[in-house]
Amino acid sequence: MSAAALTTAFAGLAGAVESGGVIMHFGDPMREQRRLVSGSAVAPLGDRTVIEVAGEDRLSWLDSITTQSVARLAPGESTELLVLDPQGRVEHAAGVLEDGTSVWLIADAADAEPLAAWLGRMVFRSRVTVTLRPELGLLGFFGGGDAESALREIALAPNGLSLLWSDPWTAVQAGGHQYANVTSHPAAEYNWHVAIVDGDAAASVAQRAADIGVAGILAAEALRIAAWRPRWVSEVDERSLPHESDWIRSAVHMNKGCYRGQETVAKVHNLGHPPRRLAALQLDGSDDVLPEPGASVLADGKEVGQITSAARHYEDGPIALAILSRRAPAGDLVVHSDGTDIAAAQQVIVPADAGATADVPRLTRLSRRPEGQDPRKA
Repeated sequence: MSAAALTTAFAGLAGAVESGGVIMHFGDPMREQRRLVSGSAVAPLGDRTVIEVAGEDRLSWLDSITTQSVARLAPGESTELLVLDPQGRVEHAAGVLEDGTSVWLIADAADAEPLAAWLGRMVFRSRVTVTLRPELGLLGFFGGGDAESALREIALAPNGLSLLWSDPWTAVQAGGHQYANVTSHPAAEYNWHVAIVDGDAAASVAQRAADIGVAGILAAEALRIAAWRPRWVSEVDERSLPHESDWIRSAVHMNKGCYRGQETVAKVHNLGHPPRRLAALQLDGSDDVLPEPGASVLADGKEVGQITSAARHYEDGPIALAILSRRAPAGDLVVHSDGTDIAAAQQVIVPADAGATADVPRLTRLSRRPEGQDPRKA
């Protein structure tokens, strides 16, 4: 049985609306957001997949090939990692949970198989096995309420420790760096967790969740967007650098050993600025149009970026994340979607001057020396 069985079981609950293997909502996305935040609802995450990494070299091996320092990760500890290409662009992303015997990676479904395949190619002589685990299901919830206590019982515990991943986005992690220049970051309230559950017990898991309260992916996504939290499936494209979405705060350790793409990460951070930047948008809801990912963002009639994620938030109304050119103005913008222009108030997440520009003295070019000057005396 696969994780799809979990979606099927939740689809049988009252009010469930399913699309493409994902439960979108249970009839009232706004109420579902409130229940999630209060810790009294569970959201089936059919858009994510689990990868198990086992073997005694698992932590040191992952440490050597990814952006995160995981070599000393203790059982029960959570973090997240990125895999970069040689030019420092994001290729893969995953949440990380160590249970003392295996590392459990939580990846967006479209990225899980490519990530598992890449990891498999990197094993070489390391004592590591990489296994895609599509038969396992995932449930998201906010901590501190009834959902957390129930999911500690529902979650798998193959090695005696409940598989509950805690999202590190809540705060800047050791070795990380935050570009957002804010006194109160919305991530501080983003107490998000994910439980790994048995797909073979889908019916009983769904019933237990229904006894607590259920929410769909629309509610979970609205809360993620409000917390400025990037995801691989939405905020990453073929050009993405981790700096652009402030992902260094939780997924990149700036002081660990070498890994692929590290030179670019350090260079952009220490000597320059990321070419693009993530921004949060508060959208005008007058026309009741929610832009799709890829919708153009305009400043003075010129395109300066694209929407990556959008949702209707239970308190803030229509909101979005957008990836913009570094040179895009910091003021109000316009989103063009379905023939409609939507006014958008911008909250800068990654400033245009993110990173530290070193004052490197320039050498005088030979061609600019005064005629007849001895180069040894220049």
